[in-house]
Amino acid sequence: MSAPAAERASQPITPPKPRAKDRWLKRAPMLPALIFVILVTQIPFAITIIISFMNWNAAYPDDISFGTLQNYVTVFTDANLLKAVFVTVGLTVGVVLASALLGLGIALLLDRKFIGRGFVRTLMITPFLVVPVAAALLFKHAIFNPSYGLINGLLTTVFGENAPQPDLMTSNPLLGIGIVLVWQWTPFMMLIMLAGLQSRPMDVYEAALVDGAGPWQTFRFITLPHLRRYIELAALLGTIYIVQNFDMVFTMTSGGLGTATLPYVIYQEFFVAQDYGVASAVGVIVVIASLITATFALRTASTLLKEENS
Repeated sequence: MSAPAAERASQPITPPKPRAKDRWLKRAPMLPALIFVILVTQIPFAITIIISFMNWNAAYPDDISFGTLQNYVTVFTDANLLKAVFVTVGLTVGVVLASALLGLGIALLLDRKFIGRGFVRTLMITPFLVVPVAAALLFKHAIFNPSYGLINGLLTTVFGENAPQPDLMTSNPLLGIGIVLVWQWTPFMMLIMLAGLQSRPMDVYEAALVDGAGPWQTFRFITLPHLRRYIELAALLGTIYIVQNFDMVFTMTSGGLGTATLPYVIYQEFFVAQDYGVASAVGVIVVIASLITATFALRTASTLLKEENS
């Protein structure tokens, strides 16, 4: 065999590229699902964007016009809307941080071996499975109520008739909403971080123990770096949900006492004020913020999967 022939024989054979027709045939079974997703999600969003540029208030049906940025100007200049933006950001940041810290602590505890660990893990997940409206009603009436709530009842039992009787839903309702959201979302954070803890390379811990590392050193230099992606993923997914949260605010305060968030403002503008243009503009802003957060979440998840497979 000649040298060129031997060289050609040693080269790897590259498979032919699939034709465009073959690629479309492979994608054909997915087309009905894609069309359904477009009809259900993208077309309504496109209509919302169009309405956001319209001056459309049901109280003035003869004054409908198109091609104005006034709705977006209103969103970023109206005092009530700006306050809703700050309330949404503050509530989201506070709930995500508290849920992540509590979830990490509980995950570290549940990662240890003890009798009944499976039952305790199942029990810890239950708050996440409760319907949000039911959780809001439970805390509002059975726990936070100043007359017959559990908190004030326990304070009276422990400290007597002169015990303080706080009314959280009047004095600090936003804190009450945050407590319920933390109660519901801590199990979600805990599940993700517990999965991260169970995927730790134990040989690294054994080597650290041999080298004389203590519990705090192994947690700081091994556990936390390993859990970084899991913590980011849990925080980003929690942020997506809490930014869009409507149930708690509507059920517990109806947006009163400075607790109105952006989703609740959309409800007020659309169904109460019937200003469809402003409501749509707020909705577009919420969707864009959620998409940005979701993009970071998907990138984090993709990086996490690549690290697990490597």
